[in-house]
Amino acid sequence: HRPIARAGHIEVPPVGKGESSARSIACSPPSRRPSSHEKHAQVAAAFRDEEDNIDKMPTAGGEEQPGSPGGADDPDSKRARRDSFGPWGDPKKKYLYYCPQMAELAASIAQQQSSLKIELGEISWKRFPDGFPNVFVEGAETIRGKHVAFLASFNNPETIFEQISVIYSLPKMFIASFTLILPFFPTGTAERVEREGEVPTAVTLARILSHIPLSRGGPTSTIIFDIHALQERFYFGDNITPCFETGIPLLLKELAELEDAKDVVIAYPDEGAMKRFHTMFVGFEEVVCTKVRQGDKRLVTLKEGDPKGKHVVIVDDLVQSGGTLIECGKLLQRHGATRISAYCTHGVFPNDSYKKFTDSDQFSNFWITDSCPQTVALVRGKKPFAVLSLAGRIARALEI
Repeated sequence: HRPIARAGHIEVPPVGKGESSARSIACSPPSRRPSSHEKHAQVAAAFRDEEDNIDKMPTAGGEEQPGSPGGADDPDSKRARRDSFGPWGDPKKKYLYYCPQMAELAASIAQQQSSLKIELGEISWKRFPDGFPNVFVEGAETIRGKHVAFLASFNNPETIFEQISVIYSLPKMFIASFTLILPFFPTGTAERVEREGEVPTAVTLARILSHIPLSRGGPTSTIIFDIHALQERFYFGDNITPCFETGIPLLLKELAELEDAKDVVIAYPDEGAMKRFHTMFVGFEEVVCTKVRQGDKRLVTLKEGDPKGKHVVIVDDLVQSGGTLIECGKLLQRHGATRISAYCTHGVFPNDSYKKFTDSDQFSNFWITDSCPQTVALVRGKKPFAVLSLAGRIARALEI
């Protein structure tokens, strides 16, 4: 029997030449299988014996000398490597890795007041000459047995593959648990089909994330903010547990600080937004708009509520070109609204469409979050935009 310790074996000395095998057999205890407790005790004893002898390294002259401090044979280094395998890391400490676009948000998350100690990890993001990603996770050995999270940004299709490569690799680094933070689920609006041949890419992305390998703690947890439709929860498989968060509390804080807070009315650009958010605005008057087809055009009409003499805040999960919000704002002004503002958790704004709002004084305020980093860089400091950070909300979600 040769018990295994670390990467090598501990040899049991054979019976020497000339020694009596009969004597060895006579001195041996009755043959039986060692219990599980005895096996563990043998391995633990082997570890102790090896650690006691780590300091004794023969020199060229045959003398013993201690291992080099901080080197591969240093006792503390060897013990740290062994301990790094778990079984479980400190549940109050989280290692947070992130994609380059999310560096600012990651730093802000680490600075939040939280019951967790969040330590930022580093990843080298390079590319091979053929354009494919050349990615390296720094400190991979130090996260064995630890709780790890990755902050992703899928708003740019060109960077999704390299991030998926990291997301699939981290759980296989012997970590205790894995959390994917995906503030914006970009294909959420393609969650259904209206005619044969359309591809629901929300299902496709959910399936990709559902195949993230299991960590030692089991399925991946993923944090998503204001997904377009709550039923998309059921697009994910059993290998991932989605946690749907919202940025609405950030808006409520802003509304409470307005000078005309008592005159604020919440408006929804369509019935979908109303169903998604109306339970979050208890105590507020509400206005519901709807879209109707008139030939090839889709017109916004007022379905219910009275905006007259009110500061109306239009609420939706995301904004793309902004056309619907502008038409909704015009409709509300025709019905007597004194001020128009808007809130969208995800400011996508492809093709610089945010300029429709900076070049106009129609909106008093336009609140977005930092879920789409490319937009934050474009609109920061430009009226009517104000960026609300998700850092605090993410830090609290990581405590779950």
